[in-house]
Amino acid sequence: MTPDAVPADVAAALSRAGLPPVVFFTEVDSTNDHALSLADLGAPEFTAVLADVQRAGRGRRGRTWFSPPGAGVYLSVIVRGGGLDSQLALLTMAAGVAVADAVSSVSGLPVELKWPNDLVIGRPWRKLAGILCEASALGTSQAAVVVGIGVNLDRAAYPREVADRATSLAAECDLPVGRADLVAACLVQLRARVASLRANETTLVLDRWRALGRAGLDQAPVRWTDERGACRGMAYGIGADGALLVRRVAAAQQPLDGDGRERLIAGDVEWELLSRA
Repeated sequence: MTPDAVPADVAAALSRAGLPPVVFFTEVDSTNDHALSLADLGAPEFTAVLADVQRAGRGRRGRTWFSPPGAGVYLSVIVRGGGLDSQLALLTMAAGVAVADAVSSVSGLPVELKWPNDLVIGRPWRKLAGILCEASALGTSQAAVVVGIGVNLDRAAYPREVADRATSLAAECDLPVGRADLVAACLVQLRARVASLRANETTLVLDRWRALGRAGLDQAPVRWTDERGACRGMAYGIGADGALLVRRVAAAQQPLDGDGRERLIAGDVEWELLSRA
């Protein structure tokens, strides 16, 4: 698949930030899929794929990521280097911090993070952006992780199943936010957060994530499902490995084991007071 010419405003923003050009497509099935293919072919670290439209964009757990033309940032970035096998969860957290700080820097909006990596705003939470990290060839010299970033930039007719909880920068911000500046900011911030992980400054990344996600961590009531079925409890923090720390509340048919403390490393969690019903 032959890339298209990078839009002039994107090229200029990247140049101002001292960044290399991106691989640009007017239309692509999935920026993550194309970035994974480039990674398998040996593309260097921080190679980035940007598209105007995704025909088959996806989010976490196989969900579709709505990617209409001109309405969002659809960006995927290759990260390489040692330790990816053990740092995949932390890289996901670092990407969340990077996108949140990038969005704040160009929009001034008071954005928050929802575990594991949704960018949200307001009460109840409205979703602005999501992140999907996908790995390739872990455990080999060609190991790579593709960080997929989707940001709702402009108003759009969202699908019915997400329309009541999705929003965009255009809907939330008084001033227009340009795609070019946001793309450059995301790439600058992602490089900085990856550098922090490589310098063993994981505490800096996690502390920033906790600050951005504070509303959902301070004894916030949550619900989730595991092998025992539906569970309820309180979220009270993020572990050193990025796990969500919860304290389960006993149900009549589910006596607690120990003090009910658990670590959630994956899955869907609903914040009872913060998420839109």
